[in-house]
Amino acid sequence: MSFESQPQEGAPSGSRRPPFFFREEYSSLIVRGNFMTLAAKPNLVEEGEWLAHQVVEQYRLLEQMINIIKVPDERTGKPCCNPEVCPTMSASGHTYTWLDNNKKPIKIPAIQYINLVQKWISGKITDPSIFPTDTTSARFTDSASSYASGSMTPSSTPQPLGPTSINAPLSQLSGREWLGKSSGFPETFESDIKSIYRQMMRCYAHIYHGHWLDPFWHAGAYKELNTCFVHFINVGKLFNLITDKEIEPMQPLVDVWLSKGLLPPPPQAAQAAKEGAPSAGQPQGVAS
Repeated sequence: MSFESQPQEGAPSGSRRPPFFFREEYSSLIVRGNFMTLAAKPNLVEEGEWLAHQVVEQYRLLEQMINIIKVPDERTGKPCCNPEVCPTMSASGHTYTWLDNNKKPIKIPAIQYINLVQKWISGKITDPSIFPTDTTSARFTDSASSYASGSMTPSSTPQPLGPTSINAPLSQLSGREWLGKSSGFPETFESDIKSIYRQMMRCYAHIYHGHWLDPFWHAGAYKELNTCFVHFINVGKLFNLITDKEIEPMQPLVDVWLSKGLLPPPPQAAQAAKEGAPSAGQPQGVAS
């Protein structure tokens, strides 16, 4: 069910209040704490390994939200996101297309798009050539397989090894550098995880704009949705996995969390803070 904003009482004709999910009173979360601490890379963990863990974890959380919009309605027997209600994958004036077998963009129902995204992401994160689990040539042991499983924390403390194994592939011995190279990730790893993040962002945008009221508000689950999404945005902004353009359909809610200090400030604000200038949106504890 798409949710439209309502006219504000006493407002001029044509004026509209923002959707509920963009209003501060509905921006609360289910936890207290600091999401920036949760996203921060441990000192002994290689960045590629940490981001692989974070991307898998973000997908696990998103899947839980997707499962909610797939639950059949008791009255109709259909999920709230179905081809009749959501004939396209859209959010706030943005319509997302899928490439067909001929590489041509086509509009498809949102639930079909989401199903394809899930299949595509699952294929990526279970492909050992993209998300390797063999740590023979990695800088750290023990942590890799536990991160790939989607666990929030490693099963043991990573221990630094020698700089390079003699069994490392030839590409690792070359002079080129890339994200995750020392942990055995391919040269395309950074572009792969950014593509995954972009598709997950589209799913969140559709969930909010198409289904915040039904089922999340009606089921009392909107705070869970907010918590998953603020963690997703925090990791994405902290490690530059997502652009402002991609966040655009949800920017008003992101701005609310920025004003509360729940997300890292924009680069210019962060630089001003480093130089001692006062800056809004400094990291603080999460308020429920």
